[in-house]
Amino acid sequence: MNVERMEIPEVLLITPPKFGDERGFFSETFNAKKLLAATGIDGQFVQDNHSLSVQKGVIRGLHCQLSPFIQGKLVRCVRGSIWDVAVDARVGSPTFGKWVAAELSAENWKQLWIPGGFVHGFCTLEPNTEVVYKVTGDYDKASEAGVIWNDPDLALPWPVKPEEVVLSDKDKLLPTLRDAGTLFTY
Repeated sequence: MNVERMEIPEVLLITPPKFGDERGFFSETFNAKKLLAATGIDGQFVQDNHSLSVQKGVIRGLHCQLSPFIQGKLVRCVRGSIWDVAVDARVGSPTFGKWVAAELSAENWKQLWIPGGFVHGFCTLEPNTEVVYKVTGDYDKASEAGVIWNDPDLALPWPVKPEEVVLSDKDKLLPTLRDAGTLFTY
């Protein structure tokens, strides 16, 4: 397992080993003991999520779950590709309001670990993209929160033109980070 610390050191880019031959490939995409040994992540995941985005340019996010349902996420793309982004939303953090991003694809096999206290989102780079992610906290509708994808203070360089973005109705109404209030405390 290859582990790279991002510019925000709590966010990790993880590439599990993948072994291929004439039949295809095999990969152990998650192993709690190995993940703990390599990263310190305890692997206490409670739910797996799977999304399909039919169109290129779908942005899902920037989402989070508030206390007591805060979620860490281990995200991977199993079909197609995404630009995956994590924004530090922990008031008092030295990296508050900063972001890191990585391209995740079925081809590059990378995963992104996003700890609790961050808002998370991704943009599909090709049609029919599927994303699978593990979360450390239960989903609770009343604890949903987020930040608008085009927050001018964040100035995220989404890899799609604004007129090509496909959003849910809910995501169109999210506030800026500044207007979201205190989502998390460092």
